[in-house]
Amino acid sequence: MNKHILSAIALALSLAGCGHDEAGQAATPRTMPGKAAVVAADARVAHHAAPATVVAVDRAEVASRLMGYISDIAVVEGQAVARGQRLFTVDPLDVQGGVEQARAGVSQAESAYADAKADFDRYSNLYQEEVVSRQQFDKARLQLDVAAARLAQARAGLGTASGQLRYATVTSPIAGVVTRKLANNGDLAAPGKPVLVIENPARLQIETQVPEDVLGRLRPGLAVPVEIDGVDGQVEGRVARISPAADPVSRTFLVKLDVAAKGLRSGAFARVLFPAGERTALAVPAKALVNRAGIDGVFVLGQDGIAQFRMVRRGAEVGGLVEIQAGLAAGERVVVEGADKLESGDKVQG
Repeated sequence: MNKHILSAIALALSLAGCGHDEAGQAATPRTMPGKAAVVAADARVAHHAAPATVVAVDRAEVASRLMGYISDIAVVEGQAVARGQRLFTVDPLDVQGGVEQARAGVSQAESAYADAKADFDRYSNLYQEEVVSRQQFDKARLQLDVAAARLAQARAGLGTASGQLRYATVTSPIAGVVTRKLANNGDLAAPGKPVLVIENPARLQIETQVPEDVLGRLRPGLAVPVEIDGVDGQVEGRVARISPAADPVSRTFLVKLDVAAKGLRSGAFARVLFPAGERTALAVPAKALVNRAGIDGVFVLGQDGIAQFRMVRRGAEVGGLVEIQAGLAAGERVVVEGADKLESGDKVQG
């Protein structure tokens, strides 16, 4: 038999035993002050509980734009970084070789351009003196144009190679915290392969998926309660973004909510309680609930005013009222003041 059931039976027997003396004769019940209320059905907003995740609005998966071996990762997980701060370096040996080649190409192109310019100047003077033909002069000018184009091309190549060399040092695109380290020194970095993940913990959202019937009740700015693991009670979330297209696999829609609760961490599990119409529920004041031997319950009054402890299954608390999902029926009377001092068999007077 389940341990919880055995405990409940033992508690019920012990509580039921109160009010009798050692000889087994009925004792005069103890009279205790208190107030009672009739349990009534209450109309409540029904909710669709959607599993969700706390995510960072600003998040970057940082990768190298070069292919090369990582020579120095300068940060660790949990470290705060500023925008533009160096994160890691990729061995630039291959890129440096390309830069040197480009510089040599520029030098050759400059020499060729200087020769072509000298030839053009000489032919220009000879043409003016009518020593050379127009065809020879035009050929010298064409060679100068070609040399100028090749020099421009070589300089552009050097600029590109030098720009690639700058990519050997990778910096942070945002201010935030290093949340994941996906590579180590000596690993091969490649374009599109993340090395680090950086998130800004100051800007967090709740991200979830909802079916179409829930989507129709949502609008930007709508306030909804959210339960987050590690955070006491409920926090308020406001619908920030609603995806207009459904996921083709799950047929659900992405919804993001802004949340201002403190102490949140990205990746934490959450439950978003979206409105889903109304339902009828039984509720009692929170102070009517007592805990005996780890069991939640209330004291129910009989017609004779005698209180008996009864185990109940509690639900959510809203506005000081706790929903009772099982254990009570509408019309029963429960003690709402002084319940914490009662024992089964006590007579309540108030």
